[in-house]
Amino acid sequence: MSFDRKSLLRKLSRLADLAGQPSRLVVGFSGGLDSTVLLHALASTQEGDAPSLLAVYVDHGLHDDSVKWGEHCESIAQQMGVEFQSLVVRVNKDSGQGVEGAARVARYDALRDVVRGGDWLLSAHHRDDQAETLILNLLRGSGPAGLAGIGEVQPFSDGWLVRPLLSYSRNELRNYATVHELIWIDDPSNEDRRFDRNYLRHEVLPKLEQRWPEASSRLRQSALLAGEAASLLDQMADTDLQTLGERPDRLSLAGLCALPSARQRNLLRYVVRELGLPAPSSGQLMSIVTDLIPARDDAQPIVQWSGAEIRRYRDWVYVLPGMAGSVDLSPLQMTGDTLELGHGMGELRLEPGAGTGLAENIIAAGLEVCFRQGGEEIKIAKQSHTKKLKKLLQEEGVVPWMRERLPLLYSDGELVAVADLWIASAAASEPGTAVHWKNRPPLK
Repeated sequence: MSFDRKSLLRKLSRLADLAGQPSRLVVGFSGGLDSTVLLHALASTQEGDAPSLLAVYVDHGLHDDSVKWGEHCESIAQQMGVEFQSLVVRVNKDSGQGVEGAARVARYDALRDVVRGGDWLLSAHHRDDQAETLILNLLRGSGPAGLAGIGEVQPFSDGWLVRPLLSYSRNELRNYATVHELIWIDDPSNEDRRFDRNYLRHEVLPKLEQRWPEASSRLRQSALLAGEAASLLDQMADTDLQTLGERPDRLSLAGLCALPSARQRNLLRYVVRELGLPAPSSGQLMSIVTDLIPARDDAQPIVQWSGAEIRRYRDWVYVLPGMAGSVDLSPLQMTGDTLELGHGMGELRLEPGAGTGLAENIIAAGLEVCFRQGGEEIKIAKQSHTKKLKKLLQEEGVVPWMRERLPLLYSDGELVAVADLWIASAAASEPGTAVHWKNRPPLK
């Protein structure tokens, strides 16, 4: 199979059966061979009512020439008549995911903010990338989902992540680039054999292709079959989830205990992925199934890994972003209508016009966000008695690990609101300004 504009259009048409017609195509544009070919082919097909096209370059700051590469990408996009955007990200090299993994996380986090409803984010992964991914996942001991490798279509932010080049080899894309006299960037880090993927690309796959010329195609076929198996397992997990409360971040303990251990593990893999959290290892999954789920009733067990954790409290098992040591509980000044609370903690928003909310004079005096120190008391609006906050949280059933992380709003040293749970009687008015805690971790 050779790559050209017509074959790409046919592929996009077939993928639209899965993701619907895109309102906009957003291309992750690194300036390398693969994304340059994809952008050129798409730009050459722009006519009539075709969706608009945006090229996005992500500067990871990992190479001295990254700014220069961004300038190259902008120049190429201008030559093609394509709108361009550049994003700068910070790569957390201490995340435990390796530089490649951390850069990938930072890149996709930034791209999520660009993708709007109805958008397709297009990635230029091709057949050789698929083969590399399958072999890497085999060496990691992955199950069907990992062996399915890189999927063609999957939900992403408010749109879809689409990879239309998985049927084509790197050589086919290079032939297209040569015919059309395209210019691209060769990142020298792609030659560094210290990275596992580069070692496979330069040392292992060429030898496999010498012995078995159709190796990449056969590996892609295996990935497709594994994808079918993974899809069936996902359907089973989704069915199990519906019986356990329909919330992926909170699973019924009794419902989990009624499942065989293999289905418990399958469901846990599924909900972790649905929540966008890093996957646990097989050992961590086994700890959840053998230690956390059957722990004694008065225990509060936890299994943690980089970026995620699973806890148990009373009748529920909670699947959460990793919080231990990640949240700065220092006081924060609320200088506007929105305040970011840190990793995995969401944000506070003030929204005027509520039926009941904070009084205007309270807002005007300024708000400070603090966290529990112990001994706090509050008289809730429309109640006659002042209560200890500790008692209120117990009565409300707030999970223990969130009680110390609840944002408490103070004005002139007085506690006026507890997150979006309660407003102090003396600080309330009708109408007033509501406090909303968006994207918060589960409280109960």
